[in-house]
Amino acid sequence: MLAFAENIASLDRATELLEEVIIVNNASTEDYSAVKNFIAQHPQIPFRFIDSPENLGVARGRNFAISRSTAPFLIMIDDDAVMGNRDCLVNLYDEFNQSKTDRETAIICFKVIYFDNGQIQVNAFPHKNFREYSNRHFFETYYYAGGAHAIRRDAFHHAGKYPEDFFYGMEEYDLSYRIIDAGYSIVYSDSIIMRHKESPLGRKPKKEKMAMLWINKSKVAWRYFPKIYFLSTAFMWSMEYLRRSGFDLRGWFRGIAEVSRIPFTEKRRPVSNATIAYLRRTGARLWY
Repeated sequence: MLAFAENIASLDRATELLEEVIIVNNASTEDYSAVKNFIAQHPQIPFRFIDSPENLGVARGRNFAISRSTAPFLIMIDDDAVMGNRDCLVNLYDEFNQSKTDRETAIICFKVIYFDNGQIQVNAFPHKNFREYSNRHFFETYYYAGGAHAIRRDAFHHAGKYPEDFFYGMEEYDLSYRIIDAGYSIVYSDSIIMRHKESPLGRKPKKEKMAMLWINKSKVAWRYFPKIYFLSTAFMWSMEYLRRSGFDLRGWFRGIAEVSRIPFTEKRRPVSNATIAYLRRTGARLWY
């Protein structure tokens, strides 16, 4: 966290372009005294360190931070990352003020590279067709990485906040589809780089987190897409859960029971035909 704060303070035009820098301690027991000392010693950067009263999870944690912010554009960065180019704030400002698509841009996705080797992090790349899109400097897309993006505040007024029933995983998809349905676009620009300290070998999700991904993605499909996509998503993610959990049948049956309740507990809010057209035009993967 200290490296993150030091990095933010070193960015070009930081004192001019940063209206506030909110750091949320999501009920961690780590000692952040060094971070607080750094903040006190750098009053020119508008840091605000806020302690959450409980572990809010990912979606509620982001809503917690957003509700305490006022700036027109919000940059979301995970605490295990630093920005990779000093001019990233300037580039973000320019990207939001340029018109490169026929819709107003709500979200700009960053280029995420591994801190250790500088290679692009595939699972943080905002398109599933990595081979086709990875060499593009800019493109319109349909989802984003939650810890590596900037978002226009107005988008929350039109699309709503993060889904607070999602403790972990897929909250970006849920908000993405609502933002696109509100008439905005999501874009990627490699002029904003984030260096992520995750190992290039990746992290193996625990079975509980894999179950959350499966259930939450099924909820997203049920809420916004034709029902056939709910069925395909629920089935394909159930197979992914089995594969990545080492064929944990007990957890699989629990997940099946939870997913089976979705049509009876979740309200459908199908997106418009224009949104489906946008998703197909940008190469969205709808089946799962």
